[in-house]
Formats: sequence, C-alpha cells, structure tokens
Amino acid sequence: MNWAEGIQNAIDYIEENITEELRYDDIAARAACSGFYFQRIFGALCGMTLGEYIRCRRLSLAGCELASSGKKVIDTAMKYGYNSPDSFTRAFTAFHGVTPSEARQKKAVLRSFSPLRVQLILKGGNTMDYKIIEKEAFTVLEKVEQHTVAYKQNLNTIPEFWGRAHKEGIIETLLKNASDNSFVFGICYGSGHKDVEHFDYSIAVKCAPDTAAPEGYRVNTIPARKWVVSECTGPMPDAIQQLWHEICSEFFPTSGYKPTYEFDIEAYPAGDMTSADYKSQIWIPIEK
Repeated sequence: MNWAEGIQNAIDYIEENITEELRYDDIAARAACSGFYFQRIFGALCGMTLGEYIRCRRLSLAGCELASSGKKVIDTAMKYGYNSPDSFTRAFTAFHGVTPSEARQKKAVLRSFSPLRVQLILKGGNTMDYKIIEKEAFTVLEKVEQHTVAYKQNLNTIPEFWGRAHKEGIIETLLKNASDNSFVFGICYGSGHKDVEHFDYSIAVKCAPDTAAPEGYRVNTIPARKWVVSECTGPMPDAIQQLWHEICSEFFPTSGYKPTYEFDIEAYPAGDMTSADYKSQIWIPIEK
C-alpha cells in the first residue's frame, strides 16, 4: 500500500462509518500508521484537524437530512454523535448559519462539505530539494514538554515553547553541554502516550553519550536510520510549516518511501529565525 492509498483508505473508512463512533487509532490503522502521526500528516495536508473534518462531514450530512426528510431534530442529532439537542443546535448553527429547525424551510441556505479525495496534481515550475542519507545513532540532550494536535494547538504552543527556551536560558544550557553546535533541534516523538492527540516535543542538541543531564533535562539516543532531509528558507514558524505541507503532499506520494512514524526532527542553525533568508531543515526517518 503506497502513501496516497493509505490516506484514501482512512478517509473512506471515515465515510463508511460516519454515523458510528470513530476512534482515531482505527482510522490511522487504515493508513498503516499511528493515530498521532496520522493526525499530524492529515493536518499538514488538509489544513484542518481530523476532528474538524469528521465534525464538518457529519454536520453537512445532517443538514441534507433535515432539509430533505421529516426526521426529528433529536433523532438526527443522535445519529451524528450529539448527545443533546442543545449541543447539536449550537454546532449546527455555527456550521450552517441557521438552526436545525430553520434548515427545514425550503429557502434555507445550507453549507455543503464534501468528502476528501486524494489526488496527485502535477504542478509546473515548483521543485522541492531533498536528499536521502544514512545516519548513525547519535545522542541528544533535550528539554521535553508535552503538546497536543487537538484544535491545532501545537501550531501555537511549540513556537511559544521556543520563545520561552530563549528567554529562560534553556537554549544557553543546551549549547553549553553540546558536542556539536551546528543545529539546535526540535524533536517530535510520535509514540509514548495512550492519548493519540498528545505527543512529546523536545528542544535538543547533540551531546556526548556520557553527558550528565542537568536537572529538568534528559539524555536520549536517536537510533541509526535512513532519513529524508529537506531544507527551507524563510522566517519561523511559517517556512517550516509550509515545508511540512510540501513533504506530505509532494515527496511521500511519489517517492516510494514512507515515514517510520517514530519521530522527526526540525534542525535549526544559529541565526535570525525571523529573517527572510533564514535556512532550516526537516529530517524524517523513512523506509521503503
């Protein structure tokens, strides 16, 4: 199963079970990856969370059903996963701009949200530079925090973590203990939590294997892997977020590789991260 087939299988599974309880791990299994990484990839590709997509599909179908049948509002609410008419009415009104009762009127204008389809689109004049490299295992000293992909909170909380790391001396402490100052890393760990929306994220540097971790930090080993390494130019965090979209939408669908879904690394050299010519990298462990 290739990258595009896996994503489409997951989307088809959502559609086939849209009125049932949908577990993120079950959805991700159709794409042969973890629940956390499927949500991360889905967000990078689609610009919305998996939960937002499911909610929009359900409310779109609920609108069609109310407009074309005589079903009671409470029955429709229960069918699409809402436990009370009030919660359904609030969500329905926010999505459609009219209440469920108003949706029954012939002149009511309802919002349509169609299922996603995975397509490979040829785009002229655009290239993405990358290299495939083998790396031996290496040791990092890191400061770790837990973040969540729910409601795309990580797009704000991770930049905020970096801001605190500069202000509170975390970066300084890391660099004092580094064996290689070429990069400061942002490492996203894709496993370790039962809750598929949460993940560990660290700010880290390479260090010697025998480094003693200061209080509040940890020493960890990144195992030997094959990596795809790609570089972007531009201010953070927009440039790195755009590169993620390009990797997910352009590299993986056509390369014959897929992520190992263990972890990934953003590599930041010294410099002004707000500069238009700042260069950073993404490293993703891969397999055929």
